[in-house]
Amino acid sequence: MVRQLEFPIGAPPRERATPFVKWVGGKREILPALLPHMPTAFGKYFEPFVGGGALFFHLAPRRAVLSDSNERLIRAYRGVKNDVDAVLELLQSYPHAKKFYLDLRTRDVDAGSDAEVAAWLIYLNKTGYNGLYRVNSKNIFNVPYGDYKKPNFRDEPTLRASSRALSGTILKQADFEVVTESAVEGDFVYFDPPYVPRSMSSFFTSYTASGFGPSEQERLRDVALRLKRRGVQVRLSNSATELIERLYSRDFELTPVLAKRRVNRDGEGRGEIMEYVIK
Repeated sequence: MVRQLEFPIGAPPRERATPFVKWVGGKREILPALLPHMPTAFGKYFEPFVGGGALFFHLAPRRAVLSDSNERLIRAYRGVKNDVDAVLELLQSYPHAKKFYLDLRTRDVDAGSDAEVAAWLIYLNKTGYNGLYRVNSKNIFNVPYGDYKKPNFRDEPTLRASSRALSGTILKQADFEVVTESAVEGDFVYFDPPYVPRSMSSFFTSYTASGFGPSEQERLRDVALRLKRRGVQVRLSNSATELIERLYSRDFELTPVLAKRRVNRDGEGRGEIMEYVIK
C-alpha cells in the first residue's frame, strides 16, 4: 500500500528551491522528461547519488535521505541546511578575482566548518571553468578559473530556499546500498549513479578509476531489484548503452529520453544525448 504523499509533487513555483551548485549529470534541464515517469505518491524520499539535487528540490518532499560519495558536497548541503546565514556572510566577503580563486582552491577547507565548506564549494563551482568539480591525487581542487563576467555565487534567494527544502532531510556520505536499507513499502528511491560511458575507452579510463565500474553497476541493479520486490518505488537514470540494456531489460522498464548536457568532463559528452529512465 502506497502511503499518502506528504507534500505535493512540485512545490509552488515561488517557493520551489533549485540546485545551488552545478554538477556533472545534473537533471535540471531534463526535469520535464523525467517527471512523467516519477511516482505520484510516496512515503520517504531517498536519493543516494544526490549531486546537484534537481529532482529532490523540485519534488520538495518533507522527509528525505540524501547521500553522495563526495564528502565535501554533503558537507556543503549540511552547511546550507544548518547555517545558511554563515554561508551567505562568507560568500559576501569573497571577491570575484582570479587571484582569490586560485588561493581559495588550495585552501585546506576540510578542516573548516560545514558553512565554510559550503561557501568554498559554491564559490569555486560558480567561478571555475564549466562548473566542474575535479581534484588531484592529493584531493586538491584543480579546475581552472572560469573568467566569467558576473558569476552568481551570492544567490541569496536560492540558498535560503534550498535551506528550507533541506530542513527535513537526513544527509549522509555512505554507500548507496547502506543508504537505502531503511526504505520500506511505498517509499521512493531515485538512483542517479555515475553513468556507464558510451565508449569502452572512456569506460576503463574514467569509470574504473572512479570506483564505479561494471561490477558496481551490477550491484546497483541487484539493490534496485531487491527494493522493488519489497514494494519500494524505484526509478533510475543511466546512459543508453548495451550494458544498461542487458542489466535492466528483464525486470525493469526502460524509456529513452533526450538530455542536454552542458556540464561534462568530456567535451564530447556535451550537447543532446540519449539516456534511459528505468522503472
